[in-house]
Amino acid sequence: MNEELLDLDFKDNQSETLIDRREFIKIAGTGIYILFTLWDTSVFAQERQRRGQNLPADFNAFLKIGEDGKVTCFTGKIEMGQGIITSLAQELADELDVKFENVKMVMGDTDLCPWDMGTFGSMSTRFFGPALRAAGAEGRRVLIELASQQLKVPMKYLSTENGIVFDTRNRKNKISYAMLAKGKKIERHLKEKPEVKKPSEFKIIGKPENRRDAYEKVTGKAKYTGDIQLPGMLYAKILRSPVHGAKLVDVDLSEAKKVDGIQVIHEGDFIALLHKYPDVAEIALSKVKAKFDKPKTGINDKNIFDHLLKSASNGEVVAKAGDLKKGEGEAENIFEETYLDGYKAHSPMEPHTAVAKIEGDKVTVWASTQTPFPAKDEVAKELSIPSKNVRIIPPFLGGGFGGKSRNNQIIEAVRLAKLTGKPVQVAWTREEEFYNDSFRPAAIVKIKSGINGKGKITLWDYHVYYAGERGAPVFYDIPNNSTTVYGSGWGGNAHPFATGAWRAPGNNTNTFARESQIDIMAAKAKIDPLEFRLRNLNDKKMINVLKAAAEKFGWKPAAAPSGRGFGIACGTDAGTTVAAIAEVKVNKQTGDVQVKRVVCAQDMGLAVNPEGATIQMEGCITMGLGYALKEDIHFRDGEILDLNFDTYEIPRFSWLPKIETIIIDNKNAPPQGGGEPAIILMGAVVANAIFDATGARLFQLPMNPERVKQALNKN
Repeated sequence: MNEELLDLDFKDNQSETLIDRREFIKIAGTGIYILFTLWDTSVFAQERQRRGQNLPADFNAFLKIGEDGKVTCFTGKIEMGQGIITSLAQELADELDVKFENVKMVMGDTDLCPWDMGTFGSMSTRFFGPALRAAGAEGRRVLIELASQQLKVPMKYLSTENGIVFDTRNRKNKISYAMLAKGKKIERHLKEKPEVKKPSEFKIIGKPENRRDAYEKVTGKAKYTGDIQLPGMLYAKILRSPVHGAKLVDVDLSEAKKVDGIQVIHEGDFIALLHKYPDVAEIALSKVKAKFDKPKTGINDKNIFDHLLKSASNGEVVAKAGDLKKGEGEAENIFEETYLDGYKAHSPMEPHTAVAKIEGDKVTVWASTQTPFPAKDEVAKELSIPSKNVRIIPPFLGGGFGGKSRNNQIIEAVRLAKLTGKPVQVAWTREEEFYNDSFRPAAIVKIKSGINGKGKITLWDYHVYYAGERGAPVFYDIPNNSTTVYGSGWGGNAHPFATGAWRAPGNNTNTFARESQIDIMAAKAKIDPLEFRLRNLNDKKMINVLKAAAEKFGWKPAAAPSGRGFGIACGTDAGTTVAAIAEVKVNKQTGDVQVKRVVCAQDMGLAVNPEGATIQMEGCITMGLGYALKEDIHFRDGEILDLNFDTYEIPRFSWLPKIETIIIDNKNAPPQGGGEPAIILMGAVVANAIFDATGARLFQLPMNPERVKQALNKN
């Protein structure tokens, strides 16, 4: 990843040198630079329109082939545990026809890499991957052209293998990529773009590869932002409001200023204590006496859903077919249910961290961020300097899940670096991480549905508040359906604190509601829940993943509740179709739920790295247990009551079930997202399994012991 850059920038903690693109080309030495268009303009325009990004019209990325034959790939994407440091290298290696281990990845460095809107939405493989493959194919063709000139052999007789161009009539007549690159810099475009490889030609793509960052991470050699130390660097501790919306009315810094070596920044309501040792800065912060005017909103985690419903804007119909009145008239049974889902924290292993250094009018920031290029613009705006003067370098990230798309810690660090004239590190504590989080928004789903006497769904009227459209439109074969979404963005001012994307945003809530409602109808019709789904589906991919999961699980038909504790759920996310079957055990005395086994099948098109895809599925299932069973933010009047893992409980090893995964072989289809799909099922599949075990239906996430016992008592 960025290890080479880190060495380049501050070996032995010496000051690094900020370089622009031209200077980089000068110092990078000899090599061949192949420029290529990264984005198809239609995809580019669609993303710009959809996300409101001001993307440049000419968007190019480049790869470098060095004198040693090593290939460096530059991507604006970052590595935060999802594994693209491996899979993107596989794609380039295969298309360029070099050894996988000879591809080095440089990721997210805004001085060296092509512009990118950020790493989120399981879009790296879907959108960047095809363009990277096209670049590799173009690079290979350029090398063949150069070899044709040097070997004096027509191109039609030349082929490549492991970084060598050879004459197919005489393999001894050959030349390496390294020899072609020696002493030269060649920038060229091909008039006609070559086609990428067909699946039958793959040598590396589609083959399982262990994660290339694994050794560094398990041995502690991997560099994170918090590992960066610069000469003269100060560690900052910032005075925080205890309550969202509170105002600072008085502050006494006299005792804090007595701490030896402390530097105090007091600029309006922004107060920071800085020292060369972080623990001393923490001591100084504890000596600050501050008074805040705390608001009394009357809003808490108990009444939030009533508040959100009252605050909801007019709904927008995002999908509609048939006539709802007709569907209701054809129904033998009508079902009306409401589903609730509370706020969820991102709680990444690594809290938000940034190191900022200012030299003259140049700024360098090392940061744990999913959005280095937007961060670059934010810093430029904060300091009123040209964006070209700002460089963001993201080392490895210790998790993000959407929560590191905002860059508040970066702005704090550069602000303090400017005020102190020294490099500054801002590393949030776990309490700050919870307090400053942009939580997954609380949401409500109301569904009115109906089935006829043959177990066919005739009516589906779906209303979702604050979870958004992702995963909301129904994919079942329902002739009369409507989907209405309420709440713009993440809910605007309706929420008492910041909210934002959280791994498969919105789809977790929508799938919980939809698949629970499907199970309710199946139970009423006394139809096996797998059979009920298949009876109401035309989607071949969905049918295939359901059948694959059922076969692996050893599913035997039975109407729920059967007492077995088996649950089913299916859905789509990031272009991937996914289904899961779970087995649970419920302790009726304590309300505790133990998930014993999960079988998950997904069709993600071409799986670039099946090993990486499997790991992501397992990670989704594990993380999904948290929001399904325990994770819930408690608050009152803007005060966050969960500030650490003593009360905010995330999955533990003791929770983990036996996990079995199936990746449908669909290599002829374009690759789709793999970092989020499986997580959307966990709330629904566990809820349906609890019902099958006990006959108790849960309508609110998380399904903690208290709520399980309440449901059991109602049953």
